[in-house]
Formats: sequence, structure tokens, C-alpha cells
Amino acid sequence: MMIMRAAPHTKDDTCPACVVAGGFIFLAHHSGGHEKADAVFQARASLKALSRTLQSVDASLNDMVQLTLYLKHRQDFPAVRDVFREFFTDGHYPARMTVFTDFISENCLCMMDGTAVVASSPDAQ
Repeated sequence: MMIMRAAPHTKDDTCPACVVAGGFIFLAHHSGGHEKADAVFQARASLKALSRTLQSVDASLNDMVQLTLYLKHRQDFPAVRDVFREFFTDGHYPARMTVFTDFISENCLCMMDGTAVVASSPDAQ
């Protein structure tokens, strides 16, 4: 099995943006928009970052099968959940787990990671 590791998307050289292996794309943590203390703004930035990484390996958000949403504040969940409607084709959402946690960066309110199916895989739909 061939394994491909994308370049890191952060200053941490031990964390590739994604690893492609066995017909799947395993996405590392993605976040963004930390200049604004707004979880919805950061969720959009995180999904845009995920999308850029997926595009770099010829895939898209619609190829995602699983996504973990990390939030700092529980009260942000309903508004952040609604952001998914802007980025995924209606009814084609990945399986999602939501976790409430602290982050290394004090400015971070939202982060995401997940798994996608390689678009060229015969089973990808």
C-alpha cells in the first residue's frame, strides 16, 4: 500500500495536513480565523482550510465520511452546526462527533479533523 503525506499546514513539521492511505484521506486538525473571537467565523475558516487540503489531493468536502468538530464553548454548537449547511451538499454530511475542549492557542474556538474517501477510489460516491 502506498502512503502519501501532505506538507504540514502549520508550523509543526511533525503533523502533515493529511495522510492518504488505503483509499482514505486522514485529515489533521484544521482551524483558522483566530483573529476574530467568533466560533462561526472560525468554523467557516476551518472548513475552508479542510477544503484546501482536500483539493491538494484531488478531493473535496463531499468526499468526507467522518468529521470531528472541536469547540471551546458548548453554547457555540447550534450556530456552528448550521455552518455545515453552507459547505456540504444537502443531505451529504459526514458522520460527525462534537467534542468540547481547550486548545493550545487561547484564540482558538473551533477546530476540525476527519476522514475522506479518495475520490479516485472505485467505491467513492
